[in-house]
Amino acid sequence: MTAAADYTPLLAVRDLAARYGHIEALRPTSLHVAPGEFVTILGPNGAGKTTLLRAMTRLIASTGKVAFKGRDVTGLRTHELADLGIIMVQEGRGLFGDMSVRENLQLGGYSRGGSHHEAEQRLDKVFRLFPRLRERVEQTASSMSGGEQQMLAVGRALMADPKLLILDEPSLGLAPRVASEILSTLGALNQEGLGILLVEQKAPLALKLAQRVYILSSGRARAELPTHEIKSHHDLASYYFA
Repeated sequence: MTAAADYTPLLAVRDLAARYGHIEALRPTSLHVAPGEFVTILGPNGAGKTTLLRAMTRLIASTGKVAFKGRDVTGLRTHELADLGIIMVQEGRGLFGDMSVRENLQLGGYSRGGSHHEAEQRLDKVFRLFPRLRERVEQTASSMSGGEQQMLAVGRALMADPKLLILDEPSLGLAPRVASEILSTLGALNQEGLGILLVEQKAPLALKLAQRVYILSSGRARAELPTHEIKSHHDLASYYFA
């Protein structure tokens, strides 16, 4: 049996579609993420990128199939997907503003369980990745800058020990330097073997990190290709408006 025949995607989405009332927000769309792969989804505003992520994580109703490590998980609820290791950082971060950095992080690891020592190890890893969180460990989330809050949102997701980390616009509203820092950290995590699926508006940053790109437009996947084949904004535009 060949290696290709043995291959099982980390995530496989087939013909996923979703509606908001009478509006077809996502037309049947398929994608996959290989184990340890970094995949990015690009597209103009309103393309259906966020809808795709929300549909595959069961935050909205959808049709189609989702498989994780070869297992059909279409019928599972969001928290059950999280228990399997599918963790999503949503746009807007969803932090508990009146709680401290430490408390937000501890909540992120709550469902993971394990011993106190294991939880502290995960916490130490988050602090190594984002030293500013260690400096502000007792500060409330609402009193932090936008960039620090995004670091906290990513750190909280990492506390759940994800097997696939899904992120929706993590650089939105951030200064370029901070956005680059966060995305570079994601690249380092991918180098350690973490599978990542990223929706991002800052195409140049995303394309530096990802191995493959899906381009969405008008609720439909227009292309799937290696990132090195996207040479310019003109290349992207040719798909956006196809």
